Amino acid sequence: QGVLVSGLGTFAVVHEQINGTEEVYVVRRPVFQLDMDMSCLQKLVFPAVMIPGDIEIMPLDYWWLSQTNSLPPDMVRGCVEETILLYSLQLRTRQRPAFTFKNIGILSCQDNVLCMQFHCSCIAGLESQDTWVALLLT
Repeated sequence: QGVLVSGLGTFAVVHEQINGTEEVYVVRRPVFQLDMDMSCLQKLVFPAVMIPGDIEIMPLDYWWLSQTNSLPPDMVRGCVEETILLYSLQLRTRQRPAFTFKNIGILSCQDNVLCMQFHCSCIAGLESQDTWVALLLT
């Protein structure tokens, strides 16, 4: 299942088959497909990531998030939307802040390349058998 964060992009977990010299590895790894207003991304390059069509994409669950921090769902939605708007504005004005997702990774811009870098612990949590292969792919 994938999660759509409106105005920012989609997080998903994909299965990828890798042919090794002696065996075939199938690993689960996180991906992020950027979906921002193109006017925010002037002169920025970002990797083209395609999420397979068979992965179900769900919108961000604000009710669930509200349960983790005891804030009302409408307040959580407002905070997320305002944060995305602020990040978009910063990109548009050529500021390059890093956008940190707790326990997931960092969306950062270096040398005009906007890229999602997943934490090793996030990747290892998804793939317990072939962690090193998943880490190398991600």
